[in-house]
Amino acid sequence: MKQLKIKDNQYEKKESFSEVASIVKRVADKTLGNLQNEGIFVFPECMNDAKDITREQFILQSYNDKYCTGNVMGFLGMESERIVIESRFSVGDKDYFFQYLLEKVVDYPNFVNLYTDMNQDDMVYHLLLFLFPYYLKSAMRKGPFKTYICKKYNDRNINGVIDIARHIRLNTPFIGNVSYNQREYSFDNYLMELIRHTIEYIKGKSYGYALLKNVKDEVKLIVESTQGYCASERRIIIEENKKNKLSHAYYHEYRSLQKLCIMILQNQKHRFGLGNRRIYGILFDGAWLWEEYINTLIGEQFYHPMNKARSGQQKLFSDGSGLIYPDFIGKNSANRIIVDAKYKPIRNIASGDYLQVLAYMFRFDAKWGYYIYPDIYNSNVKELMLNQGVTFENSVSPRENIGVKKVGLSIPCACDNYQEFVNQIQKSEEKLKQHFKEDL
Repeated sequence: MKQLKIKDNQYEKKESFSEVASIVKRVADKTLGNLQNEGIFVFPECMNDAKDITREQFILQSYNDKYCTGNVMGFLGMESERIVIESRFSVGDKDYFFQYLLEKVVDYPNFVNLYTDMNQDDMVYHLLLFLFPYYLKSAMRKGPFKTYICKKYNDRNINGVIDIARHIRLNTPFIGNVSYNQREYSFDNYLMELIRHTIEYIKGKSYGYALLKNVKDEVKLIVESTQGYCASERRIIIEENKKNKLSHAYYHEYRSLQKLCIMILQNQKHRFGLGNRRIYGILFDGAWLWEEYINTLIGEQFYHPMNKARSGQQKLFSDGSGLIYPDFIGKNSANRIIVDAKYKPIRNIASGDYLQVLAYMFRFDAKWGYYIYPDIYNSNVKELMLNQGVTFENSVSPRENIGVKKVGLSIPCACDNYQEFVNQIQKSEEKLKQHFKEDL
């Protein structure tokens, strides 16, 4: 087994990738949009209508004699080669920070350790399983999927197109029944059956019921909608879904769920096609994970627009132009503040970041803007007051009550185990919450 561990948003010499050359050849200088059909599962989905990740983002991009990693974390594999992309804010052999983000944002079960002795293939496979409840809940917000299906009948109540071949086969000698096909608009269709097969498969795992407990209402609705479920038809259902992949933008949540279910069920025995030339993996957008993690901490006091989901969009101008999506807008109208979650070190928060937040502050009459970033150096809060005046008149001076603050959430570095990491980062979270309580 050849394995390479790298960090996101880092430059590495090309020769350091020599042992994983097959993977590099498949992913280097290709966007996530190019790789979406390669067996790589990107979270959140990287289609045009995806929420917080773009098709143009790279996993590895060439820069002279180096490769630059993108803003994604996760696992890639092909034959006997593995690449593990860890968070740049993790220190040590084990990326507890990445695991903690998954646990907080996508309900990754805390009873599963990413750093047990399971191999990388099993790790990727288990990650796919644990994402199922998240995708199921997201899709079911639009209600059960309903579409036209062709149902076969053999009775005396003819209401459809007679199937002559089947009629001769089933009704010779004739006893009064007629075989016919009828087109019906039904909840019990190929996609709902696929979801049902995935649910039943997960239930068979030792942790299955614990994994599905947070989506028990959705599971109940799926079971009630698929009265024609037959365990022995799993392969038929998989093939039907592979031929009928959803394409309508309205159902993009169901499209993601369909892809996930196929990957889970297809690979339950053979894992990810080991022995052939297929690449596989699962990747998470670091910026999206960080933003949604911060939302779990301060979301009660803030509105949280989501840019690529076109949710909570704000308009800059009175004619409706200039759509903007601040990460967080304070709910206190008397003391409005803007918060920008930055998955980058404090030294990289500059220029364009300032202009963006200052524009949001001006639009929402906010006197303070905040940047929340992962901090591995225990930095102090940095306060920057906005200048007034111009240098040509020697009138530049700081304003008294308008500025921005860079607030780091301290990421534990020297932890012997995951529980110790959790205990320490929870203290950092309380410190951050207290900071906002004082300012709000």
